[in-house]
Amino acid sequence: MAKEIIATNNAPGAVGPYVQAVKVNGMVYCSGQLGINPAEGKLAEGVEAQAHFSMKNLGAVLQKAGSGYGKIVKTSIFLADMGDFAVVNEVYKSYFDGEYPARSCVQVAKLPLGGLVEIECIAEA
Repeated sequence: MAKEIIATNNAPGAVGPYVQAVKVNGMVYCSGQLGINPAEGKLAEGVEAQAHFSMKNLGAVLQKAGSGYGKIVKTSIFLADMGDFAVVNEVYKSYFDGEYPARSCVQVAKLPLGGLVEIECIAEA
């Protein structure tokens, strides 16, 4: 079982002692991605923009691992406010071709850097 650390400059670097993703046994385990605009290095304005950047950042990590949105089998979405559920759903579903992965979505007390949404996933490599 060879473990490969996945890192790309096309997504924000880790804000703690973890990596963007780990690839092992044909699977990619992606750490949660905040709605950070990697070009600016800061959170985007508003939950809709943050949701797009969360998904785009996941996409960049998946691409580096040789995967993509169509290979995601499970996502977890963390929201600072469950009132944003509908907005985040609209953004989220736009990244898939109608075949969605398994998913959970929960409200949390707080996200790093004051983020409004964070999304993580597990995908086939």
